[in-house]
Amino acid sequence: MDENPNTTVITAAGGIVWRETEEGIKLALIHRSQYNDWTLPKGKLEPGESWQTAALREVQEETGCDVELGNFAGSVAYTVRGIPKVVLFWHMKIKNISRFSPNNEVDKLIWLSKEAALEKLNYETEKTLLNHLFTPRGNKESQ
Repeated sequence: MDENPNTTVITAAGGIVWRETEEGIKLALIHRSQYNDWTLPKGKLEPGESWQTAALREVQEETGCDVELGNFAGSVAYTVRGIPKVVLFWHMKIKNISRFSPNNEVDKLIWLSKEAALEKLNYETEKTLLNHLFTPRGNKESQ
């Protein structure tokens, strides 16, 4: 890959992983020890991989959960060491919850309400995405 910051764009995909509980909808957040941050599960696309396949793979790798790909949820963009990075997110519903196993990238997985997730997330771009997704919009789903 060309490392010229004028031609390189880092591409990544992830999921807004949710499950229904007796206390309401809970969202998955991960903690990455390398960065000491709380974030939504996501990661870089591998060569030739589709955005959706990468999103499913990264969520499974980082949470250990078997998920179902839902509707496109939105995107965030920011720079990493001066290089633009674009992350596409999909809604993902849990099919099977398995036991989380910490690994070299992710050391914690937590399930929080939207309000608690907004407090815990480290990145404003992800907070904005969650706020936009869970703002009441009436009975019609936005297209």
